Amino acid sequence: MIYLLLFFEFFKIGLFAIGGGLVTVPFLFDLSETYAWFTPKELTDMIAIAESTPGPIGVNMATYAGFNAAGILGGIIATLGLVTPSVIVIVIICRLMSKYSCNRRVNTMLEGIRPAVIALIVFAGLELAKISLVDLVHGLIFAILFASIRFYKKSPIFYLGLSAIIGVVLKL
Repeated sequence: MIYLLLFFEFFKIGLFAIGGGLVTVPFLFDLSETYAWFTPKELTDMIAIAESTPGPIGVNMATYAGFNAAGILGGIIATLGLVTPSVIVIVIICRLMSKYSCNRRVNTMLEGIRPAVIALIVFAGLELAKISLVDLVHGLIFAILFASIRFYKKSPIFYLGLSAIIGVVLKL
């Protein structure tokens, strides 16, 4: 039964993951409150790891949560649940897009989805901030790195490495 539940819950997340992995974060926070598969703190750690390594956030979290809930098979089933809607939708869109790509209603619908995607990403950022910015030190590190990223155009790898070093030195 746990396998069916994992597949279904991650299928729902995958079905509404329009716009990329960060869009899945609000759904994942909701999932962490509903089931004991992972905590919000584990979710923020996983997002940090997922953003630092190759691979999408949603797939990494589905695998992690599935593994926590039901071992290796649970990880596989949760991951399949997450990616199955995308595969189905992509096949349908590929077949219909060439036929309807010039349709004004289709284009209007796609334009309407964009603000919702942005809202989901902003929500995810705010949820991550609530969990991650727990004290003045974390807030200062965030502010300094945010300003540095904004004004000094270095590779994201540089900032990830710098953040890891700061975390180790300050024993965060």
